[in-house]
Amino acid sequence: QVQLVESGGGLVQAGGSLRLSCTASGSIFSIKDMGWYRQAPGKQRELVASITSTGTTTHANSVKGRFTISRDNAKNTVYLQMNSLKPEDTAVYYCYFIILSSSTTTWSDYWGQGTQVTVSS
Repeated sequence: QVQLVESGGGLVQAGGSLRLSCTASGSIFSIKDMGWYRQAPGKQRELVASITSTGTTTHANSVKGRFTISRDNAKNTVYLQMNSLKPEDTAVYYCYFIILSSSTTTWSDYWGQGTQVTVSS
């Protein structure tokens, strides 16, 4: 089995910063893409940022210049550094990994449990 554990969410004032982390553990043979989605109340889940196994990154236009995604392959961990936070960034943030499991020998999407980020004005 594969498990993803997120940390780092919380309450912050507008203009502040937070750093999210997500670590995968379990029957992992290889990891391709990692990334972050978010879902605000009453809205659809949207992609915030992603990073490939070779380090190529993609950031949503709404967070470019403020958020930075990175990964540590040795730790099976993805990070999201969030600076200059705005109230509209308030959402539950979910990490995802595309993992080749050593137990199933198939590539699958795995999701974190979600962490709340609340930005007050």
